[in-house]
Amino acid sequence: MVWVRESREREEGPSLLALLSGSERRSRGRRQTGRAGLRKRVRKRSGALFAEQSGTMLSGSSLIWIGALLLGLEALLTGASDFQHHGYEEMVRALFAVQSECPYITRIYSIGRSVEGRHLYVLEFSDNPGIHEALEPEFKYVGNMHGNEVLGRELLIYLAQFLCEEYRAGNERITRLIHDTRIHILPSMNPDGYEVAARQGPEFNGYLVGRGNAKEVDLNRNFPDLNALMYYYEKHNGQNHHLPLPDNWELQVEPETLAVIKWMQNYNFILSANLHGGAVVANYPFDKSREPRIRGKTTYSATPDDKMFRKDFNYLHTNCFEITLELSCDKFPPATALASEWLANREALVSYMEQVHHGIKGMVYDENNNPISNAVISVAGVNHDITGGTDGDYFRLLLPGTYTVTASALGYQPFTSMVTVGPAEAVQLHFYLKVQPKGTNSNMKGYPNKKGPSTAKIPPTNLGPR
Repeated sequence: MVWVRESREREEGPSLLALLSGSERRSRGRRQTGRAGLRKRVRKRSGALFAEQSGTMLSGSSLIWIGALLLGLEALLTGASDFQHHGYEEMVRALFAVQSECPYITRIYSIGRSVEGRHLYVLEFSDNPGIHEALEPEFKYVGNMHGNEVLGRELLIYLAQFLCEEYRAGNERITRLIHDTRIHILPSMNPDGYEVAARQGPEFNGYLVGRGNAKEVDLNRNFPDLNALMYYYEKHNGQNHHLPLPDNWELQVEPETLAVIKWMQNYNFILSANLHGGAVVANYPFDKSREPRIRGKTTYSATPDDKMFRKDFNYLHTNCFEITLELSCDKFPPATALASEWLANREALVSYMEQVHHGIKGMVYDENNNPISNAVISVAGVNHDITGGTDGDYFRLLLPGTYTVTASALGYQPFTSMVTVGPAEAVQLHFYLKVQPKGTNSNMKGYPNKKGPSTAKIPPTNLGPR
């Protein structure tokens, strides 16, 4: 099954989510005896039960009644009792169990600590864990930003176990995904809030119990507000990506938010999803109106990549395209519902990761084939640039079509190429830039945080947390 409900419906073209229904969804995973061992060890170490799954992943375009029948049958065979909620210590043990079972394709690292000192652990999947490989995109999943919205947390734990098991079983699709993508999974951004919500349990959990962190701060509203800055720059010909953060922003945010922002700054993430609960919708940028709110009136604030998205902080401060997925109307579903939720979302979780391989990607070199770091990649007609990585590689998500693409870097002459993007994997488009002759002006855009002075005025507005 796929995520097909969207918070904002558009008619001018397919969305990123809509692409999921057209992508290949086949699994050739073969269950082997060694895979049962992982589940037994996870049971012993953390009490996390992971049930036997069918090897077939259904296409989103398959007949609905066939999909429902198979998923229902599989749920019966699986046994809902094999799934349970994970407290913090159980979650940590489950992640380390996966790392122990698949040590050559996984790595666990902490991006920081919560208010109460709990580690914010990330589980990485890659054929070279801990290393960014040129032209290999970085992807991330974030769960449990609101402590009482727990389904995303559980699904990401199950996803980690699933990726390890399927890789060990020789699943060609999963093996290709892990070899070609660097995947980062943060099951819980708000472990302190989860513990508060878990003490209430599914039956008595209130709408706001455990939503915030230990200081009862809503982490989803704790990021610097770059929307206002973006709208200001739109009117004053300012930069359109990698927007600077306000002064002393580190002192204005919670430790969990600080950790995630630093994480995003240290990794060149290309695509991401933040898993929430309480509804069944997909939210995408911009999630703040350009105009003042008027009671009873709603406005649609599209991004330059609106057709691609079909909230915000990732898109404005980094290269990352992120959507927020509300996965369930029940913020804290009972353990008996976890098996069916996993089966309903498993294929979409995998398919969404595969979308990072669409559009264009390539290297930016100088005339001597030396990589140029932090080059700016611009697409004509799309007022949102992206910045290449320190290794000289870049990634630009695009829908099928023909585009005019320009690469520019400080001290070099810009170069423009035409490229046609298809529905399959990303097209490689490399650039070779010549040194800018002395005494000539560069046509490169000025970005204050990356490329020197900017011609745009600084807006007189409070850019602190929303």
